Amino acid sequence: MSTTYGTFPGSRPRRLRTTPAMRRMVAEHRLHPADLILPAFVREGISQPVPISAMPGVVQHTRDTLRKAAAEALEAGVAGIMLFGVPEDAKKDALGTAGTDPDGILQVAIRDVKAEVGDELVIMSDLCLDEYTDHGHCGVLDEQGRVDNDATLERYAEMAQVQADAGVHVVGPSGMMDGQVGVIRDALDQTGHEDVSVLAYTAKYASAFYGPFREAVGSSLKGDRKTYQQDPANARESLRELELDLAEGADMVMVKPALPYLDVLQRVADAVDVPVAAYQISGEYAMIEAAAANGWIDRDRAILEALTGIKRAGANMILTYWATEVAQGLKQGL
Repeated sequence: MSTTYGTFPGSRPRRLRTTPAMRRMVAEHRLHPADLILPAFVREGISQPVPISAMPGVVQHTRDTLRKAAAEALEAGVAGIMLFGVPEDAKKDALGTAGTDPDGILQVAIRDVKAEVGDELVIMSDLCLDEYTDHGHCGVLDEQGRVDNDATLERYAEMAQVQADAGVHVVGPSGMMDGQVGVIRDALDQTGHEDVSVLAYTAKYASAFYGPFREAVGSSLKGDRKTYQQDPANARESLRELELDLAEGADMVMVKPALPYLDVLQRVADAVDVPVAAYQISGEYAMIEAAAANGWIDRDRAILEALTGIKRAGANMILTYWATEVAQGLKQGL
């Protein structure tokens, strides 16, 4: 019986996919609980958590349940928690003064979480005015109703100081004002908060995927934020923003949203030597949860695939509403 050689593949990549153990051994990227940051909302004036209808499993926390969520995240091995304050509607005004009130909901929440977890969990805070303004924009408006960049920077400097006074480890300026990182860095340094880090929202796009977040923070926004958030059509622009943020003293940088902008995330990650974050935002979360609820996709596999894709694109840190759940699963060998 004769044998003919050379008629089959000379290279068989499938050999490295044969068993779960083999696939684990050769995996190029691995999720770890310490890669994950939990965004969390705390609402003023409520006695029970309020479910967010478009984000199943996510709530507006009371102060007490926020402390419990922080402790649970720490136990799961999550790296950090990003706090968003939701004030009572009556406290919203044109300048967002609740955002700079030392006794405002976000500052109180920072102190609560700090008392619960100390320095064992990295406490981050959203540094923006949109939750606190009656018009819902991320800054102060001028007489024509436009966001006044430089007047807004003065408010951000105040916010940085009160958040740092409350004990935050990292501030996350998300408003996309020109010069915001430099002004915040100066404000922190001049008030004795040199050790507080700045996570720059370097590439934050004017995205349709923010929809559920507006419910989560009780947004009063009418219109859009296209005059200050980035155009989804642009990628090179993000590198210009990156250069400016680094020059102004950013300690870490972020791309937001994540999945629709993995190309931007990769370009940013390739260009820098500082940690890079990506925010898997509310719309990304809601789509997977909704599809899974309808039986269209495998929920757990889709979550892990999406997060792995974000890490593969270059993120060192991922903000995700599944942070604690996924971290718990990873510790159990998920």
